Amino acid sequence: MVADHGLRRVRRTYHDDVAVPPELVLWGRSREREELERASDCVRGGESAVLVIRGEAGIGKTELMRYCAARATDCRVAQIAGIEGELELPFAALHQLCAPLLTDLPPLPEPQERALRIALGLVDGRAPDQFLVGLAVLSSLAEVAAKQPLVCLIDDAQWLDEVSSRVLRFVARRLLAESVLLVFAIREAPDVRAFGELPTLTLEGLNRDDARDLLNAIVSVQLDAKVRDRIVAETGGNPLALLEVPRLMAAAELAGGFGVPPTAAAGQLQDLYIRCFNALPEPTRQLMLLAATDPTGDATLVWRAAQTLGITRDAAAAAAEKDLLDIRSRVRFRHPLVRSAVQAAASPAERRAAHLAIASATDAETDPDRRVWHLASAAAEPDEELAGELERSADRAQGRAGLAAAAAFLERSASLTPDRKLRADRILAAAHAHQHAGAFDVARGLLAEAEATAVDERQGALVDVLRGQIDRAAGTSAEAPARLLRAAQRLEPHDARLARDAYLDAAVASMVAGSLAGPGGRLIDVALAVPRAASGSEPGDYMLEGLVQYATLGPSTAAPTLRRGVDACLHGELSPDQWLHWGGLASMGALDLGDYETWAKVSARQADVARSSGALGPLVVAVSLERLVATVAGDLDRATSLGVEEDALKDATGSNRTPYGALLAAGYRGRPDPAARLLTTTAEEASARGEGLGRQLADLATAILNNGLGRYSVALPAALRASQETYAAWARWALGELIEAAVHSGKPELADGALQRLRDLTMEDSHWSAAVEARSKALLSKGAAAESCYLDSIDHFARTPLRPELARTHLLYGEWLRRADRRLDARDQLRTAHALLTDIGTEAFAERARHELLAVGDSVRRRKPESHHDLTAQELHIARLARTGRTNAEIGEELFLSARTVEWHLRKVFTKLQITSRKDLQDTLPSRSKQL
Repeated sequence: MVADHGLRRVRRTYHDDVAVPPELVLWGRSREREELERASDCVRGGESAVLVIRGEAGIGKTELMRYCAARATDCRVAQIAGIEGELELPFAALHQLCAPLLTDLPPLPEPQERALRIALGLVDGRAPDQFLVGLAVLSSLAEVAAKQPLVCLIDDAQWLDEVSSRVLRFVARRLLAESVLLVFAIREAPDVRAFGELPTLTLEGLNRDDARDLLNAIVSVQLDAKVRDRIVAETGGNPLALLEVPRLMAAAELAGGFGVPPTAAAGQLQDLYIRCFNALPEPTRQLMLLAATDPTGDATLVWRAAQTLGITRDAAAAAAEKDLLDIRSRVRFRHPLVRSAVQAAASPAERRAAHLAIASATDAETDPDRRVWHLASAAAEPDEELAGELERSADRAQGRAGLAAAAAFLERSASLTPDRKLRADRILAAAHAHQHAGAFDVARGLLAEAEATAVDERQGALVDVLRGQIDRAAGTSAEAPARLLRAAQRLEPHDARLARDAYLDAAVASMVAGSLAGPGGRLIDVALAVPRAASGSEPGDYMLEGLVQYATLGPSTAAPTLRRGVDACLHGELSPDQWLHWGGLASMGALDLGDYETWAKVSARQADVARSSGALGPLVVAVSLERLVATVAGDLDRATSLGVEEDALKDATGSNRTPYGALLAAGYRGRPDPAARLLTTTAEEASARGEGLGRQLADLATAILNNGLGRYSVALPAALRASQETYAAWARWALGELIEAAVHSGKPELADGALQRLRDLTMEDSHWSAAVEARSKALLSKGAAAESCYLDSIDHFARTPLRPELARTHLLYGEWLRRADRRLDARDQLRTAHALLTDIGTEAFAERARHELLAVGDSVRRRKPESHHDLTAQELHIARLARTGRTNAEIGEELFLSARTVEWHLRKVFTKLQITSRKDLQDTLPSRSKQL
C-alpha cells in the first residue's frame, strides 16, 4: 500500500534502519489539516479564529503547528512555546510573543501601553492589572494584523506561566474581526484543564491502517506481520511512538519482535529515551543535563555553564548524531520527552550541580530572579541568605502582577529558611499570594503546612484568617463568617489592628451569607464578639462599629456611625487602594441609610477609581452596583449599557458573581418567562454557595415581578423570604413589596406586622424611606387617611430620582381612586402612571396601568417595545457610545474589544439602521432607551 504513494523514495535518515519520509509526518491527519485550513481562510477573509489542539505527547500537535506555519506564506507568523522551567516566571511567554512586535506598533492608549511595558519589564511601575495587559495584547495583535494577517502559534501551552496563560485566554475570548489566528497546542493531562472554554481539536491515535502504513514506510527491514501489528497496537497509533520505537531499537530486535517493550505508548517513550541517554559518553550526558536544566534555550548560556564543568564542544556530537539534541544558535531537544528523560535519569546531586553551573553562568544584574531560582535548586540545605534573595525576587514578581511567580519564590524561600518562625511567615505569604492568584487548593495545602510550622498564636490565627478569606473567594460563603470570627478572636491579644480587619471581614461575610451562615456565623454572633475598645477613624472602623450597633442596638442607633463611615469615604482623601478597599462597604452603607444620592455618588466614585486603576476585579463589583443604581432610578438606557460592560468584565475575568443588577432589572422589566428562569436559577446557585445576599435579591426581584403581573400569591412568599434576610436595605424594600402583596391577597394582619418592621428597619429620615412608609400606610388605610398617605408618598418620591417607584405609587393611587368610584381623578393618576411606566420600560406594571385605564373607560394602545431595528444589546451599546463621540479605541477599551472589532460591529449597525456615518446616529437612536 505504501509503495502506491511513492513515499519510500524521499527519506530523512534518523537511523541506519529507520527513515521518515517528510510526507508521512502528517499521515492520517487530513481532517485536522482541513480544520486548520478553514481557520486560516477565515483570517485571510478579515475574521479571527482560535483553536486549541489537544492530545498526548507525540500525537502530532507540533507537526500540525508547523504545517499551519508553512501554509501561512501570506501572513505574518509568530511562534512561541511554553517552557516548563519558566512556569513560575510572570509574563515569560508574553515576552516571547510581544517583544518582537513592539517595534512595529503605533502607540497604544496610554494605560494599555504602560501596563504592557511594565509587564514585559521594559519600564518600572506599579503592578498592572492582568486584564489591562490582556487588552494591550489584544490591541497589539490587532494593530499588527491590520497590515498583514497574523498567525500566532503557541506550542506546549500547558507550560505557559500562569499570568501569560490567563492573558492569552482572555485575548482568545475577545478576538472577532482582527485577522488573527491564535492556535494553542496543549498536552493532555488530568491536571491540565485550562483553555477548555475555547474551540478544541482533540488528536487521537492513528487508525490501524494509517498506523501500519506509517510503520511500513519508516522501517527498511522486513517486519513480521504479527510484530508490526503488535507495535501498532502497543503504541495506540501514536505517531511519535511509531517513529521512535523502531529508531531506538536494533534491527535484529525489531525484525524478530523480541526487543519491543511490552507497552510502547507515548507514556513509556521516556524509558526508551533514558536507555538511549545512558548509553552516551559522560561529557555528552552532562551537556544534555545542562541543556535540560536551562529553560531559556540560550546556547551561549549553556556553553558558558559547560565551561565551568570542563565540558568541550565536542560533547555535542554524540547527542546530535542520535538526533536527541541540537545546539546551534538555540538549544533544541528532539522532543520535550527527551528533556524530561534527561532530568529523570540524573541523580539529585547531578541535578544540583547542573543548576549551580547554570546559575554561575547567569548574569546577576540582568537576570537576578532566574539566577537565584537556579541557586535555590542547587541548595542541599537551609540557607537564610539565599532565602532572603528569593523573597526579594518574590517582591519583584509581585510588582509585575506575577502572583503565581511570587508564590513560587516564597515557597522556595520558606523551604530554605532555617528559622522556624520566619519560615512560617514566608509560608503564610506564599499562601496569601496563591489565594490572590486564584490557586485556592494550593493555598489551602500551604496553610496546613503553615499551621504545623507556626510557633505562636498570632501565626496560627493568620492561618484561620486566610482560610476564611479563601472560603469566601472560592464561593463557600456559609462557613467563612464563623472561621473569620474565630481568627479575629485569636488575633485580638496579639495584633489589635489585624484583629479589627478580621472582625470586619467576618461581619461582611456574615451579611453576604445571611440566613445561610453556618453555626456561629450570624451577624449577631460577630457583633457580640467584637471588643468594645475605642475604634479608629478609618472608614472600616466606622463601618465595623456601625454593623455592631445595628445588630445589637438597632438600625436607628447604628445610623450616625454608618453615616460617618460613608462620609469618611466620600469626603476623605483616600488613595486609590483605600477606595478599592472601602468603597464597596461605603456603597452598601449608603444604601442601608436609604440615601440614594450618596449611594449613587459612592458607587460612581468606586467605579471611576477601579477603571482608572485598571483593577478589573473590583470593577466587576463596582459596575454591578452602578447598574443597580441606574435601575432603581429607572435610567434603563444606562442600565443596559452597564449590563453590557458588566458582561464583558465577567467574561474577561472569569467572574461568576451574582448578577445583582440583572436580577432587579428582570423584576422591573416584567417579562415572566425569561425573568423566572434567571431568578430561579440565580436563587438556586446562590443557595448552593451559601450566599444569602444573592438569594435575597433574587427573592426581592421575584416579588417585584409578580406584583407587576398581579400574581400576588406568588409575590407574597418571595417578599416574605427576602424581608427576613440580614441585609437591611433589601429587607426594607421587600417589606414594601410584602405589604402590597398581602393587601391584595386579603391578609391585612401580615401587612400590619410588615409595616411595623419597616419602621423599625428605617435608619434615617429620607425622602426614599418616607415615601415607602407613606405608600405602605396608604395601602392599609381607608378614606381620607389613605388619600393623604398616597399624596405624601408621591410628594416624597417626586423629590428623588426613583422614577419607577414614583410611577408605581401613581398606579396604586389610581387603582384606589377607581375603587372609590372617582373615575376622573383615577384617570389622571393612571395616565401619569402608564406614561411613566411605558417610558421606563417596566412592561408588567405598564400593562397593569393599561387595564386600569380601560376599566375607567379610557382607551390606550399597548405600546410595543422599540426594536432598534433588531440591534443586539452589544450593537446598541456600541452605537450609543459612538454617538457620544468616542473613538473605536476608546469604545474597545471600555468593552475589552479591539478597535477593529468595534468597527466591525458599527458596520453591522450602519447596515441595520440604513445609515452611512456616525453623525446619522444622532437622529436614528432615541435619546433614552425604552428597553432594559
